[in-house]
Amino acid sequence: MNILSDLISVDAIDANLSAMNKKALFQQLASAGARLTGLPAKKILACLNERERLGSTGFGGGIAIPHGKMEGLPGVIGFFARLNTPIDFNAIDNLPVDLVFLLLSPPDSGADHLKALARVSRALRDRSAIAKLRGARSKDAIFALLVGTETLNAA
Repeated sequence: MNILSDLISVDAIDANLSAMNKKALFQQLASAGARLTGLPAKKILACLNERERLGSTGFGGGIAIPHGKMEGLPGVIGFFARLNTPIDFNAIDNLPVDLVFLLLSPPDSGADHLKALARVSRALRDRSAIAKLRGARSKDAIFALLVGTETLNAA
């Protein structure tokens, strides 16, 4: 699983998510994950919180990639959200987060999970792409930018 289009669809994007803090964000991500997977939001929330206790998934530049492994998933799935107001996330650079890419994987997806994390983090390191993601106004535009980063970074 090496391409973002295998991880995300237009329906797995929120271009204007509102969350007051990290706890509220994780609750909304869990609800979105439940909608996409059919798994209980409470289990997704517990999975995200458990992973976050190991260390912040905010990797800097206003970006976070919360992720976790849980039973009941057919493969790695993603959900992207642009927050309408940045929130404190305890990121490594202490900057507030406004772009979030949720990844959920089955427990036995070791290599696929790591490849997906690497692919997402590579795509979200491109400063030009990040600026465009922050300026995009629709789910379709965000999807095109996320999938378009594959070809930019592969060249």
